Amino acid sequence: MLAALVLAAPAAHARENVSISRDWRFTKGDPVDLQEDLRYDVRPPIEDADDGKLADARPDAAVAVDDAGARVLKPWILPSANPFIKDPARHHVRPAGNPGGSVAYVQAGFDDSAWQKVDLPHDWAIAGPFIKDGPYGGMGRLPSWGIGWYRRSLDIPASDRGKSIFLDVEGAMSYATVWLNGQLVGGWPYGYNSFRLDLTPYAVPGGRNQLAIRLDNPQASARWYPGGGLYRDIFLTTTNKVHVGQWGSIVRTSQVSKERASIDVSLTIDNDGDRAAQVEVATSLYALDAAGKRTGRAVASIARQSASIAPGGKAVLQGSTILSNPRLWGPPPTQAPNRYVAVSTVTQGGRVVDSYETRFGIRDVRFDPDKGVIVNGAPVPLRGVNNHHDLGALGAAFNVRAAERQLEILRDMGANAIRMSHNPPAPELLELTDRMGFLVMDEVFDSWEKKKTPHDFHLIFPDWHEADARAMLRRDRNHPSIILWSIGNEVGEQYDGEAGARIGRELVAIAHEEDPTRPATSAMNYAKADMPLPGVMDVISLNYQGAGIRGIVGQYPAFRAAFPDKLILSTETASTLSSRGEYLFPVAGAISGPVRPWSGGNPDTHQVSAYELHAADFGSSPDRVWAADDQHPYVAGEFVWTGFDYLGEPTPYYTSRSSYSGIIDLAGFPKDRYWLYQSRWRPDLKFAHILPHWTWPGREGQVTPVHVFSSADEAELFVNGKSQGRIKKRDYEYRFRWDYVTYAPGELRVDTWKNGQPWASETVRTVGNAAGLSLTADRSIIADDGRDLAFVTVKVVDTDGGVVPSAKPQIRFSIEGPGDIVATDNGDPTDLTAFPSAQRAAFNGLALAIVRARPGEAGRIVLRAEAEGLESAQVVVTSR
Repeated sequence: MLAALVLAAPAAHARENVSISRDWRFTKGDPVDLQEDLRYDVRPPIEDADDGKLADARPDAAVAVDDAGARVLKPWILPSANPFIKDPARHHVRPAGNPGGSVAYVQAGFDDSAWQKVDLPHDWAIAGPFIKDGPYGGMGRLPSWGIGWYRRSLDIPASDRGKSIFLDVEGAMSYATVWLNGQLVGGWPYGYNSFRLDLTPYAVPGGRNQLAIRLDNPQASARWYPGGGLYRDIFLTTTNKVHVGQWGSIVRTSQVSKERASIDVSLTIDNDGDRAAQVEVATSLYALDAAGKRTGRAVASIARQSASIAPGGKAVLQGSTILSNPRLWGPPPTQAPNRYVAVSTVTQGGRVVDSYETRFGIRDVRFDPDKGVIVNGAPVPLRGVNNHHDLGALGAAFNVRAAERQLEILRDMGANAIRMSHNPPAPELLELTDRMGFLVMDEVFDSWEKKKTPHDFHLIFPDWHEADARAMLRRDRNHPSIILWSIGNEVGEQYDGEAGARIGRELVAIAHEEDPTRPATSAMNYAKADMPLPGVMDVISLNYQGAGIRGIVGQYPAFRAAFPDKLILSTETASTLSSRGEYLFPVAGAISGPVRPWSGGNPDTHQVSAYELHAADFGSSPDRVWAADDQHPYVAGEFVWTGFDYLGEPTPYYTSRSSYSGIIDLAGFPKDRYWLYQSRWRPDLKFAHILPHWTWPGREGQVTPVHVFSSADEAELFVNGKSQGRIKKRDYEYRFRWDYVTYAPGELRVDTWKNGQPWASETVRTVGNAAGLSLTADRSIIADDGRDLAFVTVKVVDTDGGVVPSAKPQIRFSIEGPGDIVATDNGDPTDLTAFPSAQRAAFNGLALAIVRARPGEAGRIVLRAEAEGLESAQVVVTSR
């Protein structure tokens, strides 16, 4: 079987998948003399209540001509969805004509030399400037809306004549329309999904090929910062006429044990040619190492399958094999994220016409209503977080290293799960979760037919929900990290009884059709156990209401009684709010409360107390969440809102740029809450974390409560050697607190015990005045590929090297060598300094600079930081 693979005659360049993410030209706005309407659809302008400006809805006309007779793009874009619409009778027929073909920007001869030169991924809004006035906080105070054009020439060699040529876009925000050589190819409205367009009819192999992409990003399209532009990678894929179709490989594992596993491979083969094709497919399986590289010889193979495919048709070929002693995929630290790759070779007349690789993991995941999520026979409590798609100061433009850094920080805290809220993620992020062993809840929609903002997905849901759902499911279904599909988040249809359940039932059915191996759910913040929508879902996913919201009783028992055979989990918990290092007095005696002026929040500075006792009005502190979970042990776990602060949605202060809900701030610096979660999620880690800091000039003699986060069960606090009392945690208590400590400069020390044995000690001391800066890079060596990053932490320190906890000096950055400062940040949600600025105020003793090497330039990069009256510092990063 393997020998047959070797004997098959190779074909040169059977499949090429080439990144075209470099050397683009970009500009904002349409040509001033544009005579043709290029909107996806046309309706009368509406007054946007969120921003007070005129904005066009994108939506629901079914014809190509509006009342004024202007053509719109929708009928030409809709056929791009056809491969994902199950019923052929509902496929869209492209009208005659070529909208936009006369626009100067799509012409090969147009001079775009004055346009901005950019590489992808590119977020056109992240550089700012921030919008300081007006109600723009929900979308991050950055101008993400508007029209943008991207142009790039394509190198399509003459040897590609007779082949199929595709444009693969991982993400474009939003309402993308694509022209090649002046001809409208197609597009995709939803900004978060990946999509493919067939360039073959419009390409000129061996000639000049001009690609033009127009984006039309609406205002008020999201409740958070969506970004703008071609913010993920783009590839040019060239295949023979007979090839594996888009996302056409499925690898499923069954009968999984340590001794053996059944591997089932299904391949969809497309024949784009005008003649019938007789094809054969053989698949070999290889182990991957921790870095994702193939190791050794094939560990198993699948018998050759054959089929005859009609011209313009497709065939599905299926085969199975048994793998002995499989290396199972599972979440650390108790399991290992082992992976394999299936290498499928398509031959025609003894000649290789395509080769396709599918990465996968072998694991058995079960959802038990009593024991929770069981991976490879072991219960795994979900210790998860929600994350939005932005990467802080880098914006929506995806960067592998930035995402990896986030996951590393979360892993050190003890997190083992990520909910992709509330949209399909970059495919590279799923590659990271596969490699690092995170469990993933993959989510497709934040809204269905009912809107949350004037121009969100509800406008195109009727036309696009099937295509968007199937596109995500097909793209992502081979990732072993994904254990659960989410078809919606807090949708308005929760309120609609059977009408809402009907939509949910349709989406669940689509999920089951595309992937019968995983359950489907929808996150519910309103629907109750006696309503129709929960009954449609395979898993009960509750946002906040499980633990209860303020005076509203928790809903776990009601759902348990109504659905005893369904797993219950919390898809959003807590939404605790805080600003790193900001401690407000007096401190509330309760464990959970809303943010109010001078009770958790400072209405003058717009900061929220870091004692981690206050939450959004719909949320609660971790303490309350865990008490509810521990009283209902059948709950499978939680996804905290949120792992990191994110751009937009800055509850409770909408004049700010970013949220307060993260366990980690926007710059990647942990808040005190990080150690509270670590004490819960890593119970064997010996540590004790004290808050607040102990440098309070002017508070001498005043009550300054002290809290300690530790997995210990007993602790004693000392102020300058004097005991403040020894405390033992009671049932449903998760922190130690001494609420009547009187501040005196000096030393704060805590000793802890667990099960009667010494556990950990920690000391915090009063520090002196700021004297200098200290720089530390997360890595000393980075790749010179123009993408790899070094994250440099700046600390404001006293003469002994202690961080000055309230220091906020202006820091000036400079750089020498083959590198650039991409962005700076400090984690302050109120800081409206543009992210690319080389000057940044520290926030409570810390700041961040992000450094990138220039493409192809190896060498020594020196980053310097200076501040008036302080000793400067530098750090060296080497690119190679």
